[in-house]
Amino acid sequence: MTSDNSAERSAKTRQLLGMKGAAPGETSIWKIRLQLMKPITWIPLIWGVVCGAASSGGYSWTLEDILKAATCMLLSGPLMAGYTQTLNDFYDRDIDAINEPYRPIPSGAISIPQVVTQILVLLLGGIGIAYLLDVWAGHEFPNLTCLTLGGAFIAYIYSAPPLKLKKNGWLGNYALGSSYIALPWWAGHALFGQLNWTIVILTLFYSLAGLGIAVVNDFKSVEGDRQLGLKSLPVMFGIGTAAWICVLMIDIFQAGIAGYLISIHQNLYATILLLLIIPQITFQDMYFLRDPLKNDVKYQASAQPFLVLGMLVAGLALGHAAI
Repeated sequence: MTSDNSAERSAKTRQLLGMKGAAPGETSIWKIRLQLMKPITWIPLIWGVVCGAASSGGYSWTLEDILKAATCMLLSGPLMAGYTQTLNDFYDRDIDAINEPYRPIPSGAISIPQVVTQILVLLLGGIGIAYLLDVWAGHEFPNLTCLTLGGAFIAYIYSAPPLKLKKNGWLGNYALGSSYIALPWWAGHALFGQLNWTIVILTLFYSLAGLGIAVVNDFKSVEGDRQLGLKSLPVMFGIGTAAWICVLMIDIFQAGIAGYLISIHQNLYATILLLLIIPQITFQDMYFLRDPLKNDVKYQASAQPFLVLGMLVAGLALGHAAI
């Protein structure tokens, strides 16, 4: 009985966070709305803001800066990631009916008009908060508002026809990777410093590692993607080859950032970043490469903390070098 209760609690928690393996049957509309927003996906965007604040070199531990950063995290995580995930579920309701029928829309737990309302409220809330941050930071040009509008547009063309970038494994996953690494990084950097082309290019390069991370999520949807003609990397190249593409991108582009840090004489930070890649390679060998379909979640839980710590190390290095 205890085991059954524990399994039920685990399934309900996974449902609330928007993770694979959730349980159907939730009736609270607010929990259903939260499930649509997939809180588990907010974490990397919130962390991206931290990395951007670090790379700006302008963040200080004053109450005002803490409140600014917290507001930017609200913008990047719950509002814009929540908007993106709800929009994606709206346009993916047919494929979710195959892959994850317990999701709120295909299960009938929430109506289409309610979903559309949620999308609009989150989008307008995000634009409003971004404008508030621009005013708060004294920007002459509304950097954060433009970043928010750009992010909203990328989210739309990623999920919605006719472009539906996610139909293409390369374009879709890069759009996802850059949205999770570059965009929140730019927001954090622009809030506390001057966003420049060096930071833009470096974070877009870093986002190629994010492309690899995004591919990990494709393995759980192979059957539905194949049926609906979505050209994810596992569908295009097969499970084994796609797994290798995934891990090589994750490792090579992090190492490339470490190489750049060496070139600007940030050797200590570069060494730490390289050391953080080693456990990721270890978990890739232990879990992901052996069985990506079975071990995708276990691999992410084990390896991604080292990837996100590496992002912060890179951010601190760039801030220290005043890039």
